[in-house]
Amino acid sequence: MSAFTKVLSPALREIRILCSQTGSASEGTRQFIKSTYPVIKQHNPDLPVLIREAQGTPARVFARFEKGVEKHVEVDNLPSKEVASKVAQLLSV
Repeated sequence: MSAFTKVLSPALREIRILCSQTGSASEGTRQFIKSTYPVIKQHNPDLPVLIREAQGTPARVFARFEKGVEKHVEVDNLPSKEVASKVAQLLSV
C-alpha cells in the first residue's frame, strides 16, 4: 500500500476498478479497494476513482491517461497484495 501514499502522475486522468460484488475471484480486489481507496483519495483528491461492481464480472483495473491512452490489467483470482503490485505497475508508481 505504501506505493499509493503519494501524489500520482498528473498525466493520470482516471482509475476504473471492475469486480464482482460477491464472487470469490474478486475477493482480493475487494480487499484492495477497502484498504487502498482511502489512501489514494487522500493523496489524490481530484482524481476520479470509479468502482464498478457487477455479478460475474472478471476483476480488472483500467487507467486512463492524457490524450485518451488507456491501459488495463487483469486481477481476477489474485490476493490483495498482488492486486496492489499489478495496479502500481499499471500506474507506474
